[in-house]
Formats: sequence, structure tokens, C-alpha cells
Amino acid sequence: MGTGAAMDVEALRGRIRDVPDFPQPGILFRDITPLLADPAAFRRVVDLMAAPYAGIGTVVAIESRGFILGAPLAYALGAGLVPVRKLGRLPAETLREEYALEYGANTVEIHRDAMDAGERVVIVDDLLATGGTARAAANLVERLGGVIAGICVLAELTALRGRDLLADYDVRSLIEY
Repeated sequence: MGTGAAMDVEALRGRIRDVPDFPQPGILFRDITPLLADPAAFRRVVDLMAAPYAGIGTVVAIESRGFILGAPLAYALGAGLVPVRKLGRLPAETLREEYALEYGANTVEIHRDAMDAGERVVIVDDLLATGGTARAAANLVERLGGVIAGICVLAELTALRGRDLLADYDVRSLIEY
């Protein structure tokens, strides 16, 4: 990224609000809603996230804030949009993937017919923290025969080392904390 783009990213970072003690004491929540409410900032995020992925056939968006970024990204790329959702939220036959949380586990699903084998895919979410959700989504895509061209997030909490779970993939984040 050139100097102009780096300045753009810093301006975007300024549109993300820090909310202390949400959803519980001791957590600093990175709230992207002010950025989304700013039309120029939102457009710039989509443009920056789309730039490396020309020729992608499918954007796989992770519930729920990944949907907010995934839909306009798919539109910008002329690609299809496939949701990865929490357990029990998709209406047709699914594949499931369980992943570990700090205290317990969670499960995500994708429709079995979501993509053709060999389809080039980018996985999108708002935030990369521990990497568990993104890794589960990647596992689902690969089980369907998809080829992961990259994993793209708006923001990354680098201290949580989520990239460690995703070392096999090209992971891109616009903003790092």
C-alpha cells in the first residue's frame, strides 16, 4: 500500500469506536458502526478489501458482521455470496464445523451446495481475533472443494495471534490493533 492508502487506513481506524467493558468487564470492543455509517469510509473499506481479489467467484461471509462487509464486497467483485452461519440458521442441507472458544465451543454451517469444487473463494469477516471462526469457515470451504484465495478482515487483534491458526492462507487485514 502506498502512502496515500496508509493515510486512508488511519482515517478509517479513526472511525472505529472503542467501547470499554463490552460485552463484559475487561473487554475493549471495537465498534465498526460509526465507520459503516460514513458512506465515504464504508465505500473505501469495500474498495480496499476488494482490490486483491479480482477474478474471485465467491465471497464467503461469516455471520454476522462479516455479512455487512461480504455483501458489498461480492457486489464489487461481481462474485456470488455464500453465508457461513451459526448452527441451525441455514434452511437446506449443511456441513458443520465445530471450533474451540476460550470457554467452550461453537459450531458454524454452510450449505452443502454452496459452491462448485475448484471455485476460488475469499473468506470475509469484520475481525480476526483468535482465528477459530475463520479456520472453521476455511475448513468448510475446503470440504466443499473450494480453493481459498485469501481471508480478508477489516481489523485484526494481533496480540491474540489468530494468524497462527491460519498459517496456510493469505490473510489480509486493513487495520491492526
